[in-house]
Parts: sequence; structure tokens; C-alpha cells
Amino acid sequence: MRFAIIIYTDAALLDALPEGQFDAKMRDCLAYADELRQDGQLLDSQMLQGAATAKSLRVRNGRQTVMDGPFAETKEMLAGFNLIEAEDMDEAVRIATHFPWAQTGCVEVRAVQDIEAVRRRVNRSVQQASVTP
Repeated sequence: MRFAIIIYTDAALLDALPEGQFDAKMRDCLAYADELRQDGQLLDSQMLQGAATAKSLRVRNGRQTVMDGPFAETKEMLAGFNLIEAEDMDEAVRIATHFPWAQTGCVEVRAVQDIEAVRRRVNRSVQQASVTP
């Protein structure tokens, strides 16, 4: 199964780290990611730029609104993600516990939905509707 390990960080907690500790945590995180990638469990990982660089888009009643910043006002901001392969949720959580960012935010583990299965289902419903008299 595929799981997303979603990283949220609190900028105030990151800023409060002693000098050099962020870099040390990042080195450990990258080394762990390299091990997971070598074992075939890490499929992708990316860091996101700061929340201040984000734009949020909404369309309501045909009207588009674009706002600066993230979707929600919160202390913890989405900072990045890791796409992993694991046997089950328990293994995915065990993998996630080794990422240090739970100490300065939150690490969310969520199963990834098979988008190809959804694609087949919705396309099948359209095909069935088009052949029904």
C-alpha cells in the first residue's frame, strides 16, 4: 500500500531551535530518506517553500477568488510530504516516527487512494450511461 507522510511545521518552534539543530535534524531526515529510498519504500519526497509564498484559490458561484497565503490560519503549516510503500498503516506509522518533524509540528500518515481505480470507475459509469437507451 502507498501512504503519504505529510509534514506540518510550526515556524515558531523551528525558530526556537538552538543554532545548528535544524541542520542536524535535516541531515538525519535526509539520511533516513536515503535509506528508505534504497530499500524501495520511499517513492518520492518534496519540501514545500514557506507558507508566505502560497496562493489559495476558491471558485464559488462561478466567481474565482485568489488569496495570498495558505488555505487555513493555523500555527502549523504544510511543509512537505513523503510518498512511501508500506505493508499497512502500522508499518507506515513506524516509518513516520523516524522523521524528526513531529517535534516541531505534526507528521500525518494517510493512505493514498488508487486514482486509477477511481478513473476506471467514473469512466465506466459514463460509458454505461451512454449505452443505456
